[in-house]
Amino acid sequence: MNARERWQDRYSKSRVREADFTTLSQMEVEPAYGTDDSEWPGEFPFTRGLYATGYRGRTWTIRQFAGFGNAQQTNERYQMILGRGGGGLSVAFDMPTLMGRDSDDPRSLGEVGHCGVAIDSAADMDVLFNEIPLDEVTTSMTISGPAVPVFCMYLVAAERQGADTTKLNGTLQTDIFKEYIAQKEWLFGPEPHLKLIGDLMEYCGENIPAYKPLSVSGYHIREAGSTAAQELAFTLADGFGYIELGLSRGLDIDSFAPGLSFFFDSHLDFFEEIAKFRAARRIWSRWVRDVYGAKTDKAQWLRFHTQTAGVSLTAQQPYNNVVRTGIEALAAVLGGTNSLHTNALDETLALPSEQAAEIALRTQQVIMEETGVINVADPLGGSFYVEALTDRIEAEANAIFDKILEMGGSSLRHDQTEALAESARNGEVPVTQGLLRGIEDGWFMSEIADAAFAYQIALEKGEKKVVGVNLLHESVTSDLEIMRVSHEVETEQVRILAERKSGREESAITAAIDEMLAAAREDRNMIPSMLEACRAEATLGEICDALRQEWGEYREPARF
Repeated sequence: MNARERWQDRYSKSRVREADFTTLSQMEVEPAYGTDDSEWPGEFPFTRGLYATGYRGRTWTIRQFAGFGNAQQTNERYQMILGRGGGGLSVAFDMPTLMGRDSDDPRSLGEVGHCGVAIDSAADMDVLFNEIPLDEVTTSMTISGPAVPVFCMYLVAAERQGADTTKLNGTLQTDIFKEYIAQKEWLFGPEPHLKLIGDLMEYCGENIPAYKPLSVSGYHIREAGSTAAQELAFTLADGFGYIELGLSRGLDIDSFAPGLSFFFDSHLDFFEEIAKFRAARRIWSRWVRDVYGAKTDKAQWLRFHTQTAGVSLTAQQPYNNVVRTGIEALAAVLGGTNSLHTNALDETLALPSEQAAEIALRTQQVIMEETGVINVADPLGGSFYVEALTDRIEAEANAIFDKILEMGGSSLRHDQTEALAESARNGEVPVTQGLLRGIEDGWFMSEIADAAFAYQIALEKGEKKVVGVNLLHESVTSDLEIMRVSHEVETEQVRILAERKSGREESAITAAIDEMLAAAREDRNMIPSMLEACRAEATLGEICDALRQEWGEYREPARF
C-alpha cells in the first residue's frame, strides 16, 4: 500500500462534514493532493496536518480573545461573540490579575480592568461566565504566573453552575518558561512554578481528561521581537521541558502529552508563517515519538491555537490593520491551525470596540465560508517554495536545540535520537537544564533583543517597509473613536471586593491556605487544598501572597 492508498483508507474511515466542497465555479476538488509516495495529511510526521480530512472533517475553532473592565462587562462581550458565531472564548486578564494581585492592592492602582478583565475571586468567575455553560463551551485562559489558582476559581465557578466538571474542555496557558524568556509575568522562581504545573498536569489527567492544562506559548516570544525560527525553537524547547516534567512525575506520555497544546503568532510574511506551522508539527512529532517514547498519534500531535500578530498593527492608518489581520489569518488557516483569534483594527490604540471586534470575527468567517481554502487539506503542500522554507526553518530550529542542549551540559545533538531517548529513559532532563541555564544567563532575552534590533534597523533604513509608517504616509482616514475603561470600574471593583471579604468565613480560608502550604512543603499535590481556598472565596492575592512568602519572589538577573 503506497502513501496515497494509506491516506485514502484513513479518509474513508473519517467523519466528513456535510458541505459544498466545490469551487465558486462549481468545479469538483479532491480532499487532498500529492504523489503516490509523498507525505499525505494525517500521516506521521504530520507536516501536512493532523487529520486525513483537513478542515473537511472539522473547521478550526473561532476563538476570540476578550476581556476588559469588570466581569459583568466582559460577560456581555462574550455573549456578543457567541451570539455572532464565535465557537469558543479566550479570556484576557488585567495586569493585577496577571501578577497575582487583588484589585485593592496599592500596586494595582490605575490598572484594574485595563487591557483585560479584573478577577479577584471565584465570585468574579461566577459573573464572568454567567449563562455560559462551561461544560458546553471551550474556554481558553491566557495567564501563566497565577494560572493554577485562577484555574481553581474557574473550576469552582463550573461547580456552582452544576456543570459536570469531568467534561470541561479548554486550555490554560500556564507556560512559565516563556514568561522568563519574553513576557516577564512571573511570581516565583522557576522550580516552584514547575511544581505547580506538575500538580496541575496530574490533577487534570486524573479528573478532567479533556482539559488541556498547559498551552505552550510562542506568541509572546514572537511579539517580543524574535524571528520565526526562534519563536518555533524556543516554544518547542519549552514543550520538551514540560514533557520532561511529566515524565519526572511518573506520568505516562501517551496519557499526558495530548493535554499539551501550543499557541503561535501568525505574522505578515505569508509563506514563512505557513512553513513555520508545518515545521512545528514535524519537529514535535519526531521528538515526542523518537526521544520521549510516545506511541499514539494523539500524543505525537502538535495541536495549536494561533493569534494574528499584535506587533504588526499600526496606529497610523489603522484600517490597514484589517488587511494585515486578514493575511495573517489566512496564513494560519493554510498552515493548519486548530483554533484562531483575529486581532481588531484598533488594538494598537486601545481595547477593541464592539464594531472592531465584529470585523475581526467576520474576517475569520469570510475565510471559512467564502474563500474555498478549507476544501483541501494542506493546499500548499508540494509547493517548491513552501517545502524549501519548511526545511529551512526546521534546520534553523535544530541548530537552536543543539545550543540549548549544550547549555544544559549535554554533549548530544538533536539528531542523536537514540542517545537522547536513552537519557530520557534514565530520568535525565537535558532540555530543561538548558532552558533553566539559558534563563539564568539571559541568553534567550539576548537572542530576542538582537533579532528585534536587527529588524528595527532594517525598518529605519527603509529595507523593510510598513505602509503608513515609513512610506505612503498620506491618508484620508480620520481618527478612530476608541474604547476607554472608566476609573469607576476600579472604584466599583474595590468596593465589591471589600463587601465580599466582609461576608466570608475567615477560618475556612485560613485552614485551606495552611493546608495548601503544608502540601507545598511535603511535596503533595496542592490543587485540592487550593480548590478549597477558592470555594471559601479566598482572593487571588491572598493565595499568591501566601505562596510568595513561602517561596520568595523571583528577580531577573541583570544582563548588559
